[in-house]
Amino acid sequence: MCAALAAGALLTGCGDGGDDDRAADSSTAQAVQKPAAPTSTASGGGSLTEDQSERKDLIPKGKVGYDKALSTAVKAVDKSKPVSIELKGPVAKPSWHAEVATADGTEHTVRVDAVTGKADEPQAKKDQDADDKRELADWLKKATVPPEQAVKTATDKTKGTVSSVELDDNDKKAVIWSVDVVTTDDWNKTTFDVDAANRKILREHVDRD
Repeated sequence: MCAALAAGALLTGCGDGGDDDRAADSSTAQAVQKPAAPTSTASGGGSLTEDQSERKDLIPKGKVGYDKALSTAVKAVDKSKPVSIELKGPVAKPSWHAEVATADGTEHTVRVDAVTGKADEPQAKKDQDADDKRELADWLKKATVPPEQAVKTATDKTKGTVSSVELDDNDKKAVIWSVDVVTTDDWNKTTFDVDAANRKILREHVDRD
């Protein structure tokens, strides 16, 4: 009888060990199957895209506004008119890259320091051919609305900081001022195509990337 009891105890002990092993296996399986916590790969603390973060870093560094920089660029080239201007990095040394042109369409690039407002020596655009000059001269004649008025039209619609202004034409061959306005609450960029003859907004596009 003692032998039987001992055998029963041995069998019971084996059974308990089996339950423990199954519980351990179950816990291991659950640990393996538990999904990992998500990691954020977006810049700006996970809430901003790469482009938005770049704007957030660069825009506040520009102490000189587009209008003053563009006026400085125009003064650097005799008898010229504005064609475009854009705020560019690096963040440690931001600058406005402006394009101005004379009545015959000859274009010059002028870099203006976005902190001091000082302009570098103008550089004549080397890749312009005769057709390019004729097209630009035609745009300048048709652009009766100055860039400052086009910007006012855009910023009346969306309050923000102007990061770029460019004379161009659209798909319908209308001459336009393309104005980029950055809103500093979300760092989105809104591009307005403003008719360079009558200040009408022909297109509005919000870039949330």
